[in-house]
Amino acid sequence: MKKTVKDYIRTIVDFPHEGIMFRDITTLFADPRGFRMAIDQMLHPYAGEPIDKVVGLEARGFILGGAIAHQLSVGFVPIRKKGKLPGRTISQDYKLEYGEAIVEIHDDAIKPGEKVLVVDDLLATGGTAEAGIKLLERLGAEIVGCAFIIDLPELGGRQKLEKLGMDVFSLCKFEGL
Repeated sequence: MKKTVKDYIRTIVDFPHEGIMFRDITTLFADPRGFRMAIDQMLHPYAGEPIDKVVGLEARGFILGGAIAHQLSVGFVPIRKKGKLPGRTISQDYKLEYGEAIVEIHDDAIKPGEKVLVVDDLLATGGTAEAGIKLLERLGAEIVGCAFIIDLPELGGRQKLEKLGMDVFSLCKFEGL
């Protein structure tokens, strides 16, 4: 039987808290066939689209974004947690389950009108992706899409991003938390 991307992802029960089903993609990254499959499938919907930069959300989005940017022969731009980037940045705060967080991007990382693809491993509530999108829009980026390996539909992230006018793509879905 042919494996899918979902087959390479393991579930760790009760991590980091009791009641959480943690979707661990390190097993996907560690397998050369699985990793290649994920990158190829994440690229597929954007074949032929003009893309100037790939933007990865901290932290696993860096792994995916770097590989996708390499395949597209375009630049890679990280969106990081506050205080991790040298140089001048702009920042955006967003809500977490308990409290708030801040992400940043270099203020010269994207030129107005550049077409960007946003990537990350997991779409849950969509808070980090929404903050990243707001940063990119402030820099004048045209976002061609948001691509994820995993979507957790019950947490509403896809709807949040679609309400912002984003095209959202994921390789697989997991029900539950």
